[in-house]
Amino acid sequence: MGNTLRTGILLGALTALVMIIGHLLGGKQGMIIAFFFAVVMNFGSYWFSDKIVLRLYRAREVSEAEAPQLYRMVRQLTQQAALPMPKICVMPTEAPNAFATGRNPEHAVVAVTQGILGLLKEDELRGVLGHELAHVKHRDILIGSIAATLAGAIMLIANMARWAALFGGLGGRGNDDDGGGVIGLIAMSILAPIAAMLIQMAISRSREYAADAAGASFAGSPAGLARALEKIASASKRIPLKADPATAHMFIMNPLSGKSLMNLFSTHPPVEKRIERLMGR
Repeated sequence: MGNTLRTGILLGALTALVMIIGHLLGGKQGMIIAFFFAVVMNFGSYWFSDKIVLRLYRAREVSEAEAPQLYRMVRQLTQQAALPMPKICVMPTEAPNAFATGRNPEHAVVAVTQGILGLLKEDELRGVLGHELAHVKHRDILIGSIAATLAGAIMLIANMARWAALFGGLGGRGNDDDGGGVIGLIAMSILAPIAAMLIQMAISRSREYAADAAGASFAGSPAGLARALEKIASASKRIPLKADPATAHMFIMNPLSGKSLMNLFSTHPPVEKRIERLMGR
């Protein structure tokens, strides 16, 4: 299935979730309002999702003068991958991780943390950068960014619905044919974030293997990326990244692993499996 079709399915699925919550909150009128909200949300997520995610992690674009080695590696890898040069951003955190975002290869951004720059050797960092550029090459970055934005919005709406139900704001709607009552509202406020995470999981797990393989090819060897994954996994346990669950699928390593119930909906294959595949074991 192509990423264009997947993006359409994702937008449709999350739009439906917003409309269901709108129906539970306000019946038919609430569903209509939710539909228009979803249209605006979809438009905004297409054009601005990358900026939203970058701002969330305080990622700052760096110049070539500030990071000459990083630019040199990315330039070499983009030539190998036949890609345009992306923007390069650095996140001010010691937790080692990285992600790519943007609408398309012409508007791509590769973001790395300060921690990963200090942790990895050059061949290992090349493997990580190659992995992120593989997501750009495969056009994963748009669907990943949209998923992050829309899933975050779904979770926000569901939390608002849950609080409304807990405080009895909709307590009189139990017999309203247009709405689902408090029980339905609480159920949707729980199920909507789970559904959003399952959608993310469905689009993410297999693409990590593909990005690992292509990234290793761009970098010239799988060994560097394999060692990088091992180092990142180990260091992340000591220095966890404070990440929004809605964006966890975007990172090269799931920042929530072992730290949260969200790990039940992990968007990444186990790191051991990724290393085994990279090394042909």
